[in-house]
Amino acid sequence: MSDLFLAAGAPSLQCCDRCGASWPELSTAAECADCGGLLLVTHARPVATGDALKIALASSAEASGVWRHRALVMPGADQVVSWPEGNTPLVDRARVSEYAGVAQLQLKHEGMNPTGSFKDRGMTVAVTHAVRAGARAVACASTGNTAASLAAYAAQAGIPALVFVPKGNISAGKLAQAMAYGATTLMVNGDFDACLALARSASAELGVYLANSLNPWRLEGQKTIVWELLAQLDWNTPDWIALPAGALGNTSAFGKALREALALGLINRLPRLLVVQAEGAAPFARAFDADFAKRVTVRAETVATAIRIGDPASWDRAVRAIRETNGVVTSVTDAEILDAKAVIDASGVGCEPASAASVAGVRSMVARGLIAASEQVVCVLTGHVLKDPDAVNSYHADGATRANPPLEIEPRLSDVERILGRR
Repeated sequence: MSDLFLAAGAPSLQCCDRCGASWPELSTAAECADCGGLLLVTHARPVATGDALKIALASSAEASGVWRHRALVMPGADQVVSWPEGNTPLVDRARVSEYAGVAQLQLKHEGMNPTGSFKDRGMTVAVTHAVRAGARAVACASTGNTAASLAAYAAQAGIPALVFVPKGNISAGKLAQAMAYGATTLMVNGDFDACLALARSASAELGVYLANSLNPWRLEGQKTIVWELLAQLDWNTPDWIALPAGALGNTSAFGKALREALALGLINRLPRLLVVQAEGAAPFARAFDADFAKRVTVRAETVATAIRIGDPASWDRAVRAIRETNGVVTSVTDAEILDAKAVIDASGVGCEPASAASVAGVRSMVARGLIAASEQVVCVLTGHVLKDPDAVNSYHADGATRANPPLEIEPRLSDVERILGRR
């Protein structure tokens, strides 16, 4: 790695926006022991900034799209737990742009990560930190993707993993991953928020390393989504970056990434964040409508299981991200999510339901006049289409507007010819 890229000094954990207390790099706490605030990682400033830093990043020999940014993620790590992850595509699909109502729309597909979701970016850093800190075991609460990712990275690291998932509210594909990768999977009679409360208790009382998105090292990995898409745009800032939101970890990570990119001279202006929740799980959107006057919780219910969260853990950090980027938080219905998903799928890209909330949100904002058709938008797709095959099968079997069900025929060429004529 170029010497210009090296940071001078070790990072510390600093209490987020509250008391300012610092904690050692290898502390396994996610919350400040003094005031209870969530922690953020701070790094020494790299020697290179601006164009020199862009060149150093582009010339890195790291195979991982996360660890290419090592000096800005975890400069003290000599050995990392990596597949590798990152380097996901930024794609154009005219059909999706037309549907959303903007001429310049691109899809950053995080479903192309090793376990099929963006979670791998944060998990490679969190599990690396757990190994460095000597953790006895790692744990998470999950609606599925975090469990799959933690199970895979813990297996690679040789650390026991506990995953707490809500019974009956996890897709078969994600559950299969967690089991296949060897995690101890605990089916909790409760929702995600109950799972998280139990995981936090296990961390506090049993000394298990908590790898949920309130873990500050998860954010360090997830912020590379933004840096990578900016590099793919030759560091030309889009007008909007749209993303789905559940626990608000990505919202927080994106805000941190943009804040740091601006300070390091990688960009000269901030894009606006469009944070999109499902209507049945939209506490952050409700609070945004009231200018975040108070924290809101809901009993979450949505077909988009990855964002079925009623009490987001990374609330304060996400509020900061919205305020700093002049961002917007909105919600869309399950019908809008599934309709957008059908368009994305039919474009040959494909995604899980929660991912499609980003495109559905852009379409809604264009219709309301808050996003202009001439503006440039990047929509983040967070998970692979095969993360929730049941949702796909159900949609196409239920006679939806864009349904494409399988057609039963006899083994006759005339039947094939008839179908071709119909199409």
